Amino acid sequence: MVAFVTKPQPKFEPGNLVATPAALEAIHESGQSPADFIDRHLVGDWGELSDDDRQANEDALSDGSRILSAYKTVKGQKIWIITEAADEQGHRIATTILLPDEY
Repeated sequence: MVAFVTKPQPKFEPGNLVATPAALEAIHESGQSPADFIDRHLVGDWGELSDDDRQANEDALSDGSRILSAYKTVKGQKIWIITEAADEQGHRIATTILLPDEY
């Protein structure tokens, strides 16, 4: 018997995907891929956030405001992903991978 695992569907569109050089270097040094983090962000796995920040993200899915996720690489480097607010048509502008001190 073959078991199929279905991948969760994204909760929102990311807009343009961009990353800072420092964030890409940290991810590369960990042996991970930017997609490891982007995929989690898009399906609503917000990572290491407070309950208030998690609720703000859930609200943002409806009201189009900014979405933030916070993760750590396998080497312990903190990575943030921020999806900028939507335009009047509900389209997200961009999603950026960065280090917290670059915000």
